[in-house]
Amino acid sequence: MTAQTATRKKRRIGWGQIFVNTALILLVLAWTIPTIGLLISSFRTRFDIQTSGWWTVFPHREWTTVQEFQPGPEVDRDGIMTFEGASGTFEALRVGVTSPDGNTRVIWIGNKRIGRVVVQEQQWTRGNHDFTTQNYQEVLGGRSYTVQQPDGSTTTVQGTNFVGAFLNSLIVTVPATVIPILIAAFAAYGFAWMKFPGRKLLFVVVVALLVVPLQIALVPILKDYVTLNLNGTFLGVWLAHTGFGLPLATYLLFNYISTIPRDILESAFIDGASHFTIFTRLILPLSVPALASFAIFQFLWVWNDYLIALIFIGSKPDVQVLTQRIAEMVGSRGNDWHLLTAGAFVSMILPLIVFFSLQRFFVRGLMAGSVKG
Repeated sequence: MTAQTATRKKRRIGWGQIFVNTALILLVLAWTIPTIGLLISSFRTRFDIQTSGWWTVFPHREWTTVQEFQPGPEVDRDGIMTFEGASGTFEALRVGVTSPDGNTRVIWIGNKRIGRVVVQEQQWTRGNHDFTTQNYQEVLGGRSYTVQQPDGSTTTVQGTNFVGAFLNSLIVTVPATVIPILIAAFAAYGFAWMKFPGRKLLFVVVVALLVVPLQIALVPILKDYVTLNLNGTFLGVWLAHTGFGLPLATYLLFNYISTIPRDILESAFIDGASHFTIFTRLILPLSVPALASFAIFQFLWVWNDYLIALIFIGSKPDVQVLTQRIAEMVGSRGNDWHLLTAGAFVSMILPLIVFFSLQRFFVRGLMAGSVKG
């Protein structure tokens, strides 16, 4: 390889790294910036959210009124008027005219005869730091709160209690995550290390179920639930999430368990260990990365699920999950952004904790079994 060829190869690698890093940075910003905005908005007051953007909490330049006066009779209101270096007609001044240097803005307020002129300048402000925890108190505690109207009157509004929905989501998510993991782990061990008739065919069927959309199974399952009186119960949702999550869990855990060295299992068989002992004492401890990676997937899917909960739980208030309660609040209080942002961030807290707690196993569990040799 000549020096020129090596230089070209290094240049290609350098441009490739720049492209990948740039794409990753943009992707991180695309996810992080809205999350930061959501967090900041959840601590802002109702008035601040309705009158300014969340980014105004940071130091920024904004238009500040520095002068206000009423034009005299000598001003030609039907022609071009000039104030503080900004010129325009009455119609233009009603909207606002900025001076050529961009630092001054003139606005005509009122009618043409007795209106007044407001002169504004761009000045640096330290940002609006009027934060409050009242939004979370209203969302989590369901306490009533008082809203002051523009005319000075006040209105008392009852808050939305998210505690019950949060607990219901937890009740649904934890069993719907643990049950498919345990069943899939047993199945993956059987497919990987036990020999029985039809093993390969059954595994192909399990993998084929990955491409079946869950939407086509909702109506038949709902009919069976109505017959068995399981509709509107947590058990029905557990079984549905277990069935929909088993194919991926079995495939993922099979790829990991099949890579465990055979010598370890043969030594255990020689010592007289049964399949159950090997599974509980060897396979499960060695499969923690794969179990944790699927647990993250399943937990996030079930926690953020709305469709399955809506169909199998329905609109019963005592068993509604968090996503259903947020959807109801969007419909009934679509203008209360201070409550919507607080409720949305409440629904994000637990998934973030789960992900950051198990993220060290995430990549290792997904990559396990992908490369052999």
